[in-house]
Amino acid sequence: MNFFLCLGIIMLGGGVLGYVLKLIKLPSLIGYLALGIVMGYFGLMNEQIAALSSELRKIALVIILLKAGLSLNLKDLKKVGRPAILLSILPCCLEMATVGIVAHYLLGLSFIESFILGSVLGAVSPAVVVPRMAKMLDEKQGTKEGVPQMVIAGAALDDIVMIVFFTSFMTIEGGGSITPMTILNVPISIVSGIAVGIGLGFLLSFIFKHLHMRDSLKLILTLGVIFGLVFLETFLVKWFSYSSLLSAITIGIVLLLRRKEQATRMAAKCEKIWQIAEIFLFVLVGASIQIKYALNVFGLAVAVIFIGLIVRFLAAYIATIKTSLSFKERSFVSISYLPKATVQAAIGGGLLDLGNELGKQPIIDAGIVVLSVAVVSILITAPLGAILMDATYKKLTKKEENECVCGK
Repeated sequence: MNFFLCLGIIMLGGGVLGYVLKLIKLPSLIGYLALGIVMGYFGLMNEQIAALSSELRKIALVIILLKAGLSLNLKDLKKVGRPAILLSILPCCLEMATVGIVAHYLLGLSFIESFILGSVLGAVSPAVVVPRMAKMLDEKQGTKEGVPQMVIAGAALDDIVMIVFFTSFMTIEGGGSITPMTILNVPISIVSGIAVGIGLGFLLSFIFKHLHMRDSLKLILTLGVIFGLVFLETFLVKWFSYSSLLSAITIGIVLLLRRKEQATRMAAKCEKIWQIAEIFLFVLVGASIQIKYALNVFGLAVAVIFIGLIVRFLAAYIATIKTSLSFKERSFVSISYLPKATVQAAIGGGLLDLGNELGKQPIIDAGIVVLSVAVVSILITAPLGAILMDATYKKLTKKEENECVCGK
C-alpha cells in the first residue's frame, strides 16, 4: 500500500474510531487496536511504516513518559518510594513465577520456555497506564495519597525487571549461561537511567533559565536529548544495561522541580503531541498482532493469562498494605497493573525468532505458543485494564482539594 495512503487511513480511521468510542464512554485505544488488527490482517499496512513500527512505538512511549515526568512532583514521589519499589518487583515476579509453572502443565512448554512466557506477560504496559495516571495528576485525583505517582514509578521499573529476566531466560534457551553481570543489570539499569536523567535535567534547566526561547523549542530540545539517549541505550547494551525511558521520566521530574512554570507548559504541549502519537502507537501494536497464532491456543491462553492476573492483582494489593491507602485506593492500584500491550508486542516473538535463527523446530513450536499467548494477553488486558481504570478512578480515589488560606 502507498505510504501516504496508509498514513491517511491510520490518521482518519484512528481519529474517527477514537471519537466514536469516547462518545460511548469507551477508551479510544480499543478503536486504535482494532484498526491496527484489521490493517495487519488484510495487508493494508505499508511496508516502510511496518519496518519502522518498533521505532515509532518507542517515540510514542518517550513522549508520554516525558509528559508523566513533567507532571510528577518530586515531594509527592518521595512519599511513595517504598511501595513503588515493591510494585515494580512483587507483582511482575510473582506473575512470572505463576505463569512459569502453570504454562508448563497447561501448554506443554519446558520450564525455561514457560518462564520466558512469564517474563513476557509479567510487564505492565506504560502506554496504557501512564496516560491515565498523567490524567489523574492533571485532575488532582488521588494525588494527595500518591496513587498516580506510585503507579507511574512502579510501572517504569516493572518493565526493566521483566526485560532483564526475559533476556536471561532467552540466553539459557539459546545454550548460553547467566553471569553475575546479568543479575546486576537490573540495579545498574535503574541507577544509570536515573543518574543520566538527573544530570541532563539540571543541564536543560540551566539552559532554559539563561536562554530565552519559546516553550515549543524547549520541548523540541528536550525530546532531541532523550532520543539521543535512546540511541545511547542501544550502544551501551554491549557493556551494561541502561534505561533511556527511565531517564526520560527523570528529566521531566527535574525540569518540574527547577522550572515549574515552564515544565507545566511543556507538559501541555506534550499532551497535544501524545494525541497523535497514541494513534500510531496502538495501531502499530494492533498491526503486529498475528490473529492466526492466537486462535490456535485461545482457550488455554486465556486460562494461563487470568491465573497470572489474579496473582498479579493480589501481589499489587499486598505491596500497598503498609501504606496510608484505603481499601479502595489499593484496589485501584491493583487494577492499574493489569494492562499489557507494548512490551508484549515488542518481545512476544523473541523465542520464535530464536528458534528460526537456530533452526530448531521444538523451539519454533514453543515460540509460536509464546507469541500466541502474548497476542491474546494484549487483546484481553489492554482494553479491559483501560476500561476498568477509566470507570473506577473517580470512584476509588479521592480528589485533592485546593487548600485555601482565608484571612480574617
